[in-house]
Amino acid sequence: MHDTEVFQQILGLRSPWTVAEVKLDLEAGQLDIHVEHADGEKFCCPECDRQLACYDHVSERRWRHLDTMQYRTILHAKPPRVKCPEHGVKQVNLPWAEKNSRFTVFFERFAIDVLLATQTVQGAAGILRTSWDETWHIVKKAVARGNARKTDTVVQRIGIDKKAFRKGQNYITLIYDLDRSTVEVISDGNDTEAGNACFSQLSQSQRDGVEAIAMDMSAAYVKAANASIPLAETKIVHDRSHVMKLATEAVDKVRRGEHRKLDTEGDKRLSRTRNLWLSSQENLSEHQRERFDAVYTQQLETGKAWAYKEKLRDLWHHDDSASATVYFRDWCKRVIHTKLTPLKKVAKTIAERLANVVSYCTHRITNAVADGMNSKIMSIKRRVGGYRNRENFKTAVYFYCGGLNLYPH
Repeated sequence: MHDTEVFQQILGLRSPWTVAEVKLDLEAGQLDIHVEHADGEKFCCPECDRQLACYDHVSERRWRHLDTMQYRTILHAKPPRVKCPEHGVKQVNLPWAEKNSRFTVFFERFAIDVLLATQTVQGAAGILRTSWDETWHIVKKAVARGNARKTDTVVQRIGIDKKAFRKGQNYITLIYDLDRSTVEVISDGNDTEAGNACFSQLSQSQRDGVEAIAMDMSAAYVKAANASIPLAETKIVHDRSHVMKLATEAVDKVRRGEHRKLDTEGDKRLSRTRNLWLSSQENLSEHQRERFDAVYTQQLETGKAWAYKEKLRDLWHHDDSASATVYFRDWCKRVIHTKLTPLKKVAKTIAERLANVVSYCTHRITNAVADGMNSKIMSIKRRVGGYRNRENFKTAVYFYCGGLNLYPH
């Protein structure tokens, strides 16, 4: 069997395309495969699939293919054009590569696998022996391809959250599919306008199909959801971790105030105890738990604040919103009658949005998916030293976290 026939079968080429010549340059470490078609062949118009005679050819083009052994492999061909009565002169579709690509379909699929495995453009470029720009072009094409293939599938349970793009007040807003753990849409900023921009990227049928929305207590996102999602007020669930974070920060404020007061009297009982009050009991070591118990039993204001914070955690253990509401109101009444000012402020904040806190008991969703995805995004940023270009950053998020169908056919 001749080498042209071998590569004909390896490449999977069928009539009218054949391998005309194979050249190996040992010094350059490159294998060049020249592909052509027989005279008189007909091709389909890429717009309407009408069979037409070859009109002419464009100049020879090159496509990077999967390496043959250790040799970089390049396909060469002169793409034919047809003259369609309806659509004019058009270049025909080629079986080995997508339009405007300089890589074969097989190479692009392999490159996407490498990019997903390495999680970095630079790392993938080193393995693929491509430049950064060439590799990034594959990423951009894959994301455009994946987004074009997305359908109006209803996403019933979503989360909306912000993510820092760069240091300072520089954010993007993301909407997550909580069931698939994917990023669905992205917009710039973290205000109401950003929330509106995110929701507007969902189709009307998708917005109508939303059953629950997890978010922090941001007034901007609440306003955006109410403007875009039918009956949003009954679907919003303020994230449990965000509410508990407010309570934990209040405990720390109580500790700091009490520590300053005790310290002026030479009392060091609260020195170096910050992590004891901020950490969950189950995360404390045996030594830390013993130390915590020794301080907690001394009836300090910090201990009282911590106890109220821990009782608040039980809010999410109720079977329905009504019983959770009764529990919170009892908890709130007790807190309001204390001198724990930071915790009283938290109680009032929760009370203002109580319906969308206890709605957890109906929808049972949190923004834990967003937290996990944010960690993944941060990991990607660290590997590449950050993205200076906002659009590149969003493209990377879609590529690695969008759950898109990235591969060429």
